[in-house]
Amino acid sequence: MQAGFLGVGMMGQPMAGKLLDGGHSLLVHDISETAMRPLLDRRAGRATSPRDMAERCDIVIVSLPTLDAFRTVVFGPDGLLQGAALKILVNTCTVGTRFLREIETAMAARGVTVVDSPISGGPSGAASGTLSVMVSGDPAAIEAVRPLLSLWGPTLTVAGDRPGAAQVLKLTNNILCAVAIAASSEAFVMGAKAGLDPEVMLRAINAGTGSNTATQTMFPKAVLDRSFHYGAALHILMKDIDLAIEQGEELGVPMWVCQSVRLLFKHAIFAGSPRDDLTTMVQFVERSAGFEIPKTR
Repeated sequence: MQAGFLGVGMMGQPMAGKLLDGGHSLLVHDISETAMRPLLDRRAGRATSPRDMAERCDIVIVSLPTLDAFRTVVFGPDGLLQGAALKILVNTCTVGTRFLREIETAMAARGVTVVDSPISGGPSGAASGTLSVMVSGDPAAIEAVRPLLSLWGPTLTVAGDRPGAAQVLKLTNNILCAVAIAASSEAFVMGAKAGLDPEVMLRAINAGTGSNTATQTMFPKAVLDRSFHYGAALHILMKDIDLAIEQGEELGVPMWVCQSVRLLFKHAIFAGSPRDDLTTMVQFVERSAGFEIPKTR
Protein backbone atom coordinates (compact mmCIF):
# COMPACT_ATOMS: atom_id res chain seq x y z
CA MET A 1 0.00 0.00 0.00
CA GLN A 2 1.26 3.49 -0.86
CA ALA A 3 1.66 5.71 2.21
CA GLY A 4 1.68 9.48 2.47
CA PHE A 5 2.86 11.73 5.30
CA LEU A 6 1.09 15.06 5.69
CA GLY A 7 2.91 17.55 7.92
CA VAL A 8 6.65 16.97 8.23
CA GLY A 9 7.64 19.51 10.85
CA MET A 10 9.54 18.99 14.06
CA MET A 11 7.74 15.71 14.85
CA GLY A 12 6.60 14.62 11.40
CA GLN A 13 9.93 14.89 9.64
CA PRO A 14 11.79 12.35 11.82
CA MET A 15 8.71 10.10 11.96
CA ALA A 16 8.50 10.10 8.17
CA GLY A 17 12.23 9.43 8.09
CA LYS A 18 11.73 6.28 10.16
CA LEU A 19 9.29 4.99 7.52
CA LEU A 20 11.92 5.56 4.83
CA ASP A 21 14.46 3.80 7.06
CA GLY A 22 12.06 0.85 7.14
CA GLY A 23 12.04 0.64 3.36
CA HIS A 24 8.56 2.05 2.77
CA SER A 25 7.61 4.09 -0.26
CA LEU A 26 6.40 7.50 0.89
CA LEU A 27 4.84 10.68 -0.46
CA VAL A 28 5.18 13.83 1.66
CA HIS A 29 3.45 17.20 1.76
CA ASP A 30 3.98 20.28 3.91
CA ILE A 31 3.48 24.01 3.44
CA SER A 32 7.23 24.37 4.13
CA GLU A 33 9.62 23.39 1.36
CA THR A 34 12.43 23.47 3.90
CA ALA A 35 10.67 20.87 6.06
CA MET A 36 10.17 18.54 3.08
CA ARG A 37 13.65 18.90 1.58
CA PRO A 38 15.52 16.32 3.74
CA LEU A 39 12.88 13.70 2.91
CA LEU A 40 12.76 14.58 -0.79
CA ASP A 41 16.54 14.26 -0.85
CA ARG A 42 16.07 10.71 0.42
CA ARG A 43 13.81 9.98 -2.56
CA ALA A 44 10.45 10.48 -0.90
CA GLY A 45 7.86 11.54 -3.44
CA ARG A 46 6.15 14.92 -3.39
CA ALA A 47 2.39 15.43 -3.17
CA THR A 48 1.29 18.85 -4.35
CA SER A 49 -1.67 19.08 -1.94
CA PRO A 50 -3.62 17.01 0.59
CA ARG A 51 -6.05 16.14 -2.20
CA ASP A 52 -3.21 14.99 -4.46
CA MET A 53 -1.92 12.79 -1.64
CA ALA A 54 -5.37 11.28 -1.08
CA GLU A 55 -5.63 10.60 -4.82
CA ARG A 56 -2.36 8.64 -4.82
CA CYS A 57 -2.12 7.01 -1.38
CA ASP A 58 -4.07 4.22 0.35
CA ILE A 59 -2.78 5.37 3.75
CA VAL A 60 -2.23 8.98 4.83
CA ILE A 61 -0.57 9.87 8.13
CA VAL A 62 -1.25 13.32 9.55
CA SER A 63 1.07 15.21 11.92
CA LEU A 64 0.00 18.83 12.37
CA PRO A 65 0.37 21.35 15.23
CA THR A 66 -3.16 22.79 15.46
CA LEU A 67 -6.79 21.77 15.04
CA ASP A 68 -7.28 24.56 12.48
CA ALA A 69 -4.49 23.18 10.33
CA PHE A 70 -5.96 19.68 10.57
CA ARG A 71 -9.43 20.94 9.65
CA THR A 72 -8.06 22.73 6.61
CA VAL A 73 -6.23 19.69 5.21
CA VAL A 74 -9.35 17.56 5.63
CA PHE A 75 -12.21 19.89 4.65
CA GLY A 76 -10.45 22.48 2.46
CA PRO A 77 -11.07 22.72 -1.29
CA ASP A 78 -7.88 20.71 -1.90
CA GLY A 79 -8.44 18.55 1.18
CA LEU A 80 -8.18 14.87 1.88
CA LEU A 81 -11.92 14.37 1.50
CA GLN A 82 -11.58 15.06 -2.24
CA GLY A 83 -9.21 12.14 -2.87
CA ALA A 84 -10.42 8.83 -4.27
CA ALA A 85 -7.60 6.44 -3.31
CA LEU A 86 -7.49 7.05 0.44
CA LYS A 87 -8.61 4.08 2.56
CA ILE A 88 -7.02 4.66 5.99
CA LEU A 89 -6.29 7.97 7.69
CA VAL A 90 -3.81 7.76 10.58
CA ASN A 91 -4.03 10.64 13.03
CA THR A 92 -0.91 11.20 15.16
CA CYS A 93 -2.10 14.55 16.57
CA THR A 94 -3.56 15.32 19.97
CA VAL A 95 -6.98 16.66 18.97
CA GLY A 96 -9.42 15.48 21.66
CA THR A 97 -12.40 13.20 21.25
CA ARG A 98 -14.87 15.80 19.98
CA PHE A 99 -12.70 16.82 17.03
CA LEU A 100 -11.79 13.21 16.31
CA ARG A 101 -15.48 12.29 16.06
CA GLU A 102 -15.93 15.10 13.55
CA ILE A 103 -13.10 13.74 11.40
CA GLU A 104 -14.26 10.13 11.73
CA THR A 105 -17.81 11.01 10.67
CA ALA A 106 -16.63 12.94 7.61
CA MET A 107 -14.19 10.21 6.58
CA ALA A 108 -16.68 7.39 7.12
CA ALA A 109 -19.04 9.07 4.65
CA ARG A 110 -16.29 8.64 2.04
CA GLY A 111 -15.49 5.06 3.03
CA VAL A 112 -12.28 5.99 4.86
CA THR A 113 -11.34 4.39 8.19
CA VAL A 114 -9.60 6.53 10.82
CA VAL A 115 -6.92 4.98 12.99
CA ASP A 116 -6.22 7.25 15.94
CA SER A 117 -2.55 7.05 16.88
CA PRO A 118 -1.26 9.93 19.06
CA ILE A 119 2.35 9.66 20.13
CA SER A 120 4.43 10.75 23.12
CA GLY A 121 8.13 11.37 23.49
CA GLY A 122 8.74 14.73 21.89
CA PRO A 123 11.15 15.64 19.10
CA SER A 124 14.01 13.70 20.68
CA GLY A 125 11.88 10.55 20.85
CA ALA A 126 10.83 10.99 17.23
CA ALA A 127 14.45 11.34 16.14
CA SER A 128 15.67 8.35 18.13
CA GLY A 129 12.71 6.08 17.34
CA THR A 130 11.70 5.76 20.99
CA LEU A 131 8.20 7.24 20.88
CA SER A 132 5.35 5.75 22.87
CA VAL A 133 2.64 5.03 20.30
CA MET A 134 -1.00 4.85 21.38
CA VAL A 135 -3.64 3.54 19.01
CA SER A 136 -7.37 2.88 18.80
CA GLY A 137 -9.85 2.11 16.06
CA ASP A 138 -10.94 -0.73 13.83
CA PRO A 139 -8.77 -3.78 14.67
CA ALA A 140 -8.24 -4.73 11.01
CA ALA A 141 -7.17 -1.19 10.14
CA ILE A 142 -4.78 -1.12 13.09
CA GLU A 143 -3.16 -4.32 11.91
CA ALA A 144 -2.85 -2.90 8.39
CA VAL A 145 -0.84 0.08 9.63
CA ARG A 146 1.02 -1.63 12.49
CA PRO A 147 4.17 -2.19 10.35
CA LEU A 148 4.38 1.59 9.92
CA LEU A 149 3.52 2.62 13.48
CA SER A 150 5.94 0.12 15.01
CA LEU A 151 8.86 1.94 13.37
CA TRP A 152 8.35 4.97 15.61
CA GLY A 153 9.11 3.31 18.92
CA PRO A 154 9.30 0.10 20.93
CA THR A 155 5.96 0.60 22.71
CA LEU A 156 2.66 0.39 20.83
CA THR A 157 -0.33 0.40 23.16
CA VAL A 158 -3.75 -0.49 21.76
CA ALA A 159 -6.25 1.49 23.80
CA GLY A 160 -9.18 -0.37 22.24
CA ASP A 161 -11.61 -0.09 19.36
CA ARG A 162 -13.82 2.49 21.11
CA PRO A 163 -13.72 5.81 19.19
CA GLY A 164 -11.41 8.31 20.85
CA ALA A 165 -9.83 5.86 23.30
CA ALA A 166 -6.29 6.71 22.20
CA GLN A 167 -7.05 10.42 22.47
CA VAL A 168 -8.15 10.05 26.08
CA LEU A 169 -5.04 8.00 26.82
CA LYS A 170 -2.82 10.67 25.25
CA LEU A 171 -4.54 13.45 27.22
CA THR A 172 -3.90 11.63 30.49
CA ASN A 173 -0.23 11.51 29.51
CA ASN A 174 0.02 15.14 28.44
CA ILE A 175 -1.73 16.66 31.42
CA LEU A 176 0.73 14.82 33.68
CA CYS A 177 3.56 16.15 31.51
CA ALA A 178 2.24 19.72 31.89
CA VAL A 179 1.96 19.36 35.67
CA ALA A 180 5.52 17.98 35.78
CA ILE A 181 6.94 20.96 33.87
CA ALA A 182 5.16 23.51 36.03
CA ALA A 183 5.94 21.86 39.38
CA SER A 184 9.56 21.07 38.46
CA SER A 185 10.14 24.68 37.41
CA GLU A 186 8.95 25.94 40.78
CA ALA A 187 10.86 23.26 42.69
CA PHE A 188 14.20 23.88 40.96
CA VAL A 189 13.99 27.66 41.31
CA MET A 190 13.14 27.21 45.00
CA GLY A 191 15.98 24.78 45.60
CA ALA A 192 18.59 26.75 43.67
CA LYS A 193 17.60 30.02 45.34
CA ALA A 194 18.09 28.27 48.70
CA GLY A 195 21.65 27.47 47.64
CA LEU A 196 21.38 23.91 46.29
CA ASP A 197 23.51 22.86 43.32
CA PRO A 198 21.04 22.14 40.45
CA GLU A 199 23.07 19.06 39.44
CA VAL A 200 22.82 17.68 42.96
CA MET A 201 19.08 18.33 42.92
CA LEU A 202 18.71 16.58 39.57
CA ARG A 203 20.55 13.45 40.72
CA ALA A 204 18.61 13.20 43.97
CA ILE A 205 15.20 13.83 42.40
CA ASN A 206 15.74 11.38 39.54
CA ALA A 207 16.78 8.73 42.04
CA GLY A 208 13.72 9.40 44.18
CA THR A 209 9.96 9.73 44.05
CA GLY A 210 9.97 13.18 42.44
CA SER A 211 11.40 11.91 39.14
CA ASN A 212 9.32 12.90 36.12
CA THR A 213 9.62 13.68 32.42
CA ALA A 214 10.80 17.23 33.08
CA THR A 215 13.61 16.18 35.40
CA GLN A 216 14.56 13.18 33.25
CA THR A 217 14.71 14.89 29.86
CA MET A 218 13.84 18.60 29.70
CA PHE A 219 16.04 19.90 32.50
CA PRO A 220 19.17 17.91 31.51
CA LYS A 221 18.76 18.78 27.81
CA ALA A 222 17.53 22.36 27.84
CA VAL A 223 17.50 23.99 31.31
CA LEU A 224 20.79 23.27 33.03
CA ASP A 225 22.67 24.45 29.94
CA ARG A 226 20.38 27.52 29.76
CA SER A 227 19.61 26.81 26.07
CA PHE A 228 15.85 26.53 26.67
CA HIS A 229 15.49 24.71 23.38
CA TYR A 230 13.86 21.37 24.05
CA GLY A 231 12.00 21.60 20.75
CA ALA A 232 8.31 21.96 21.65
CA ALA A 233 6.30 25.16 22.02
CA LEU A 234 4.16 26.33 24.92
CA HIS A 235 1.06 26.73 22.74
CA ILE A 236 1.14 23.06 21.71
CA LEU A 237 0.91 21.84 25.30
CA MET A 238 -1.54 24.65 26.12
CA LYS A 239 -3.88 23.14 23.51
CA ASP A 240 -3.54 19.73 25.14
CA ILE A 241 -4.20 21.15 28.61
CA ASP A 242 -7.41 22.74 27.31
CA LEU A 243 -8.48 19.47 25.67
CA ALA A 244 -7.76 17.46 28.84
CA ILE A 245 -9.83 19.83 30.99
CA GLU A 246 -12.63 19.74 28.42
CA GLN A 247 -12.55 15.93 28.49
CA GLY A 248 -12.61 15.83 32.28
CA GLU A 249 -15.51 18.26 32.52
CA GLU A 250 -17.45 16.33 29.89
CA LEU A 251 -17.10 13.25 32.08
CA GLY A 252 -17.87 15.09 35.31
CA VAL A 253 -14.34 14.70 36.68
CA PRO A 254 -12.99 17.60 38.78
CA MET A 255 -9.78 19.00 37.23
CA TRP A 256 -8.57 21.25 40.05
CA VAL A 257 -4.82 20.75 39.57
CA CYS A 258 -5.15 20.93 35.79
CA GLN A 259 -6.99 24.25 36.06
CA SER A 260 -4.14 25.67 38.15
CA VAL A 261 -1.56 24.47 35.63
CA ARG A 262 -3.56 25.99 32.77
CA LEU A 263 -3.49 29.35 34.55
CA LEU A 264 0.29 29.13 34.98
CA PHE A 265 0.78 28.28 31.30
CA LYS A 266 -1.48 31.15 30.24
CA HIS A 267 0.51 33.60 32.37
CA ALA A 268 3.77 32.32 30.85
CA ILE A 269 2.39 32.71 27.32
CA PHE A 270 1.09 36.22 28.02
CA ALA A 271 4.47 37.18 29.49
CA GLY A 272 6.33 35.87 26.46
CA SER A 273 5.16 34.22 23.26
CA PRO A 274 2.98 31.18 22.51
CA ARG A 275 5.86 29.85 20.43
CA ASP A 276 8.36 29.99 23.27
CA ASP A 277 9.89 26.63 24.16
CA LEU A 278 8.21 24.60 26.90
CA THR A 279 11.28 24.90 29.07
CA THR A 280 10.98 28.71 29.20
CA MET A 281 8.43 28.01 31.93
CA VAL A 282 11.51 27.97 34.18
CA GLN A 283 12.41 31.51 33.11
CA PHE A 284 8.87 32.69 33.84
CA VAL A 285 9.15 31.34 37.40
CA GLU A 286 12.66 32.79 37.71
CA ARG A 287 11.47 36.30 36.83
CA SER A 288 8.72 36.07 39.42
CA ALA A 289 11.22 34.83 42.01
CA GLY A 290 13.90 37.39 41.19
CA PHE A 291 16.45 34.60 40.82
CA GLU A 292 18.13 32.70 37.98
CA ILE A 293 19.18 29.05 38.15
CA PRO A 294 22.95 29.01 37.42
CA LYS A 295 24.19 27.32 34.26
CA THR A 296 25.87 24.01 35.07
CA ARG A 297 26.36 22.46 31.62
